[in-house]
Amino acid sequence: MFTAGAESLLHQAREIQDEELQKFCSRVAKLLQKDEPGPDAVDALQRLFLIVSATKYKRRLEKTCVDLLQTTLCSPKCPEQLQLLCAAILRERSPSDDLSLSCDRVQSSQQLSLVASVLLAQGDRKEEVRSVGQRAFRVLESRQPEGPSLRHLLPVVSKVTRLAPHSLHEDQTSLLSKRLVDWLRYASIQQGVPHASGGFFSTPRARQPGPVTEVDGAVATDFFTVLSTGQHFTEDQWLNVQAFSMLRAWLLASSPQGPSAPDSDDRSELEGSTLSVLSATSTASHLLPPQERLREKAFEYCQRLAEQSTRRALRKGDADLQKACLVEAVLVLDVLCRQDPSFLYRTLSCLKALHTRLCGDPARARALLPIAQFFLRHGEAAAVDSEAILQHLFTRIPCELFHSPTLAFEFVRFCGDSLPLFGRNLDILKQSFPNLFKLLAWNSPPLTSEFVELLPWLVDPGTAVEMLHALLDLPCLTAALDLQLRLSPAASERPLWDASLRNPSCLEASRDPQFQALLQHLLRAKASGTVEKLAPLHQLLQPMASCARVVQCAEAVPTLLQAFFSAVTQFADGVLANQLALLLLERCDSLYQVPQYEARVHRVLSSQFLALCALHPSLVVELAKELLEFVGSVSSVRSRGAMLASVAWAIGEYLSVSWDRRCTVEQINRFFEALEALLFELTQSRPSAALPECPPQVIAVLVTTLTKLASRSQDLIPRVSLFLSKMRTLAQSPAPSSMHREEGAAAVRARAAELLTLLKMPSVAQFAFTPSAELSKPRYHRDANTALPLALRTVSRLVEKEMGLLPG
Repeated sequence: MFTAGAESLLHQAREIQDEELQKFCSRVAKLLQKDEPGPDAVDALQRLFLIVSATKYKRRLEKTCVDLLQTTLCSPKCPEQLQLLCAAILRERSPSDDLSLSCDRVQSSQQLSLVASVLLAQGDRKEEVRSVGQRAFRVLESRQPEGPSLRHLLPVVSKVTRLAPHSLHEDQTSLLSKRLVDWLRYASIQQGVPHASGGFFSTPRARQPGPVTEVDGAVATDFFTVLSTGQHFTEDQWLNVQAFSMLRAWLLASSPQGPSAPDSDDRSELEGSTLSVLSATSTASHLLPPQERLREKAFEYCQRLAEQSTRRALRKGDADLQKACLVEAVLVLDVLCRQDPSFLYRTLSCLKALHTRLCGDPARARALLPIAQFFLRHGEAAAVDSEAILQHLFTRIPCELFHSPTLAFEFVRFCGDSLPLFGRNLDILKQSFPNLFKLLAWNSPPLTSEFVELLPWLVDPGTAVEMLHALLDLPCLTAALDLQLRLSPAASERPLWDASLRNPSCLEASRDPQFQALLQHLLRAKASGTVEKLAPLHQLLQPMASCARVVQCAEAVPTLLQAFFSAVTQFADGVLANQLALLLLERCDSLYQVPQYEARVHRVLSSQFLALCALHPSLVVELAKELLEFVGSVSSVRSRGAMLASVAWAIGEYLSVSWDRRCTVEQINRFFEALEALLFELTQSRPSAALPECPPQVIAVLVTTLTKLASRSQDLIPRVSLFLSKMRTLAQSPAPSSMHREEGAAAVRARAAELLTLLKMPSVAQFAFTPSAELSKPRYHRDANTALPLALRTVSRLVEKEMGLLPG
């Protein structure tokens, strides 16, 4: 969020009209045309940058002003601050057709980095990436490795490498690999000399700089790395840091066969052999080709970082840097082992020891992710079982560190990125979905899209029912995790919980033994294969339902349910479809009461119930007893009106011999009587606290279903006709009732009239309400001489407003 002053400036910048902007550009052009632009020019360029960057669309500037911005940027005598501002303004206008910049004559690497940033923002419309890369390498070739200005050049080379890795020649690749070796391995181990102030007390006898130190304050006895510390740094030490930052990207881009393949086929055949181990130690490093020598030095560098990570940092900033560098070092080792399997056996012992040490250090749990990915990728080749590593990862981290948003995001991304690597270990991922859902429950807004992609890999026939219960209870899980943090004994180490609820009344009640078993089930780490009814826990945690984090989680559940059912319907058989349909009926009135949560979930459940019925129509007959119980209660209208409408529609659509031969007339009659009693009670009673108002959509679906059932058991037609006649009269009556809202009465009256008209011709009604499966074939929709078009025309004429056959 911006401050009030910043918001005011942004608003003013966005409101500037084109005419006023052009006048301001003219002023900027005059200031830039001076021999020595002063503070006024700096102030004007800062204002112009604010104007062009404050809006998401491109602002039009005068051509003279744009040309002067480019001239100022390329001028070797221009102050650095002006060049930075000119480059920033030109980048905001990219891509642009009126740009005439070129880096061919730029000599200074600092100036080249600014010009390159503008050209690379163009998007390679005129092969800018290639030209920038070639110019950068020409400057690199013309200078010594210890040149003071190369610090500005490496970011340009790194970006060119990422954008167009194949635009570099072989000799250029070798040159940069040699330079990276020098910067990584042979940087000075003495601290840099501070810049002389030139004041009265400056003296040529200043104290000589001492050696660099480790993060724990000890004097460094090995080569310099990014984790070495000091008061001041030399140029080659800064280059060492930059070289490590671009090392992994360069190794991937400069590999002859791409980032995922070894360098040669014969080396891949040596994987797992004794010869590959011996070859790593028998070849002198200085005799290796540049790329292989870089790998060797990169391996030494990563080992050195692993050793430095064991030291206890004196400052928090150094401790955070240790964690980040350790993650990057493991990722670099992974690349090295992919490109050259001979590194694998030297890496295994290091990473095994590192994994053992990190398992007991929750503060460095983030580094366990790349280690697990390393063993997933290389475990089979190295004859190492990664199952134990994965079991620890999926059991401990989500359970203990779900409240870390950064770790939660990286953990879920690790799961998604490693899906092709899991292989036979995929069951560990699937069985760990209750723990993964803890990350989702606590961090639902940023992780929802990631879980939508991950859910199809997590669900299978064995966990589908349990996972659906877990998704419906996700807001309750959020409340339980919040409660768990509040009950945590280590108060000094607890993360902040939801502050929107100060002191929930359920805090002490949760210690009751009768709730402990339910809480343990909800907070389980793995799929248990069992389902517990959590209604008592819902009541216990009800005071926390209004917490901001719980409400946010509830908003994400409908999207997750859609993704779940999209995956389940791909493999669900009849048995699983019946189980899921029964679960929907049971859970629609057993949800955690979060504001607006029930209505949103009911919309999804009702649509998915229909999808399951369409997938397996026989479930209506197989679940006849449960469906009769569901429609037998008027109280269901308030809490599950959408679900009631879907169930009624499914009964009318699929309770037929044409869908299931087991369907009998007795079943049709039982459903008819249950629905008739429900509809009569809804339409004849006045709304009250006990009997809520019934939506007109439900009334329309119920009368339609009754008519469909009567068309299949024609003894029921007189009863339906009488009821429909009363419905028309009731809908026209001004007496208040539960269905007499003005906007719904007309629709109910029209539906009753149409149905009553169709029932006057039972054979037509049966054809319209229970069509044969043959009608789904294309020929019934293309051939005008078949029965379908004629029947559709007949039905259309029957339901005209006159409710009678029109003259020919």
